[in-house]
Amino acid sequence: MTDPLRFSRLRRRDLGDVLRIERQAFPEPWSAQVFASELALRRGRAYRVARIGREIVGYFGVMFVDEEAHITTIAVAPGHQGHGLGTALMLEVVRISLEQGADSLSLEVATGNERAQALYRRFGLAPIGIRKNYYPATGEDAIVMMVHDLSSDRYARRMERIQGRLPSTG
Repeated sequence: MTDPLRFSRLRRRDLGDVLRIERQAFPEPWSAQVFASELALRRGRAYRVARIGREIVGYFGVMFVDEEAHITTIAVAPGHQGHGLGTALMLEVVRISLEQGADSLSLEVATGNERAQALYRRFGLAPIGIRKNYYPATGEDAIVMMVHDLSSDRYARRMERIQGRLPSTG
């Protein structure tokens, strides 16, 4: 039997594993300094790691401004993709966002990252704009995606359906 997926606060001691995933997942990875400066902001941020056993298999960061939650970073370790971990990360993002009083959720995603866009659409995020040349290393544009009414009964039912289809991780 495999260990269950567990979430915990991202701590400085987790940065080595997080940075390894970050370098594998993104053409322009965040540096240790960027993560450290985000972690130093105690208010208005939530950074979490996902573990199976002792292994960090994914992470995310969310920034809160008034009633909006904005995903600053999210990634699943390449060796663990395709097993529902991205869905589990997004469910946790929504849960924490609701705890923080957010009623909308937004993010930017590379125009070429169709797999991530499909995941975000499942969570009700829809394109609302384009940021030209958002990723300087590749010159790729970013699609800005957003969902409103996180606190509605309709959105709660969506989350229940998604949770119900999530493969067991433990």
